[in-house]
Amino acid sequence: MTRNSRHRAIAAAAFLAAAPALAGCGAGFDAITTQPYAPTEATSVKVKGLDITQAFLLGPDSGGTLPAGASTPLYLYMVNTTGQPDQLVGVGVDPALGTAKVPAPVPLPAGGKQAAVVGRPAHSIVIEQLKKPLRGGEEIQVQLQFEKAGIVPLRIPVVTRSREFATLPPAQGASAAPTPTPTPSATAEHGEGDH
Repeated sequence: MTRNSRHRAIAAAAFLAAAPALAGCGAGFDAITTQPYAPTEATSVKVKGLDITQAFLLGPDSGGTLPAGASTPLYLYMVNTTGQPDQLVGVGVDPALGTAKVPAPVPLPAGGKQAAVVGRPAHSIVIEQLKKPLRGGEEIQVQLQFEKAGIVPLRIPVVTRSREFATLPPAQGASAAPTPTPTPSATAEHGEGDH
């Protein structure tokens, strides 16, 4: 075996040994999987015969703030897989955060055939009179109160109004992200003709 062919054989062996580890590098949002997944930071749980998915509180635009006194809407999907209808009748949050407003019960038909969507005008739930500012990235402890399933505690993230959430209407009272100010370039500071 010549010196060059020995180096090629070693390189080929090293590549084959590393191939399983390199295959894992493809995992991520673009990975091809056999299981469905949602590439988002929203909360999803299955509890007491209820599938609660895509639960999040909408925060400000990226870089902005929801100041104290503002409101944040709750978004989630719910499917009732039990044999009897149920309904979401209330939402509880820590009084040190604010108050939750549920204008009307949200019906959950039995049998898992129809999802109830919270966050649309027909079923809007809002955390009002925030006692502290939110910037996005926080998690809020929330208790969903169902007529039959009882209380379901969840930790729900506050997400910024960006990426897949950018098309949602802004949270009430949100301040805009600060506008970046341009910095002078090195050429402008020293003058174009200075050498």
